[in-house]
Order: sequence, then C-alpha cells, then structure tokens
Amino acid sequence: MPINIYKEKNNERLAWLCDKSWDLPYQISELENWLEKTGKHLPIGQYVADIGFGIRNEANGGGGVISKNMIGIMSKIGMEIYLSEYPSK
Repeated sequence: MPINIYKEKNNERLAWLCDKSWDLPYQISELENWLEKTGKHLPIGQYVADIGFGIRNEANGGGGVISKNMIGIMSKIGMEIYLSEYPSK
C-alpha cells in the first residue's frame, strides 16, 4: 500500500507514494518531500497520509523521523498520519 494520501471525508486519493517500498524511514523522507513540494499548498481541510509499512528484519532501533517541519505543514492543512503495519514478507 505504501503511502496513500487522501481526503478524509470522501476518500478521494490525492497521491500515492513509495509504490514498491515498505521501508518506513524511506517513506517518511518521501512524505516530507511531498509535503514540502505539494502538500503545503493544499487548502485547509481533513486529510490522511496512511503509511503502510513492513517491519524490517534488521531493525535495531532508530527509523524515520517526523520532523517539526512536517508536523507544522500537516497541522496547517489538517492532515493526520495513520500507521498501518504489515508483516514482513
């Protein structure tokens, strides 16, 4: 699924990011890029960024960082993040 960005009221898809990547740190980085380029221009509303990620077998702490900048943009436009965890393949 990786990242499905949509309007909460009617499920209208606005973007689909990281089509083949289930790696959370990479997805967070790509979401931040999208927010900087596109998302920050959305009118105030109710949006969802649903991140479908898989558990990394080699994970040992750390991971993606949801920065203050991302939080600021999401707060401004009215976006929530859903974290949808899937088993590793």
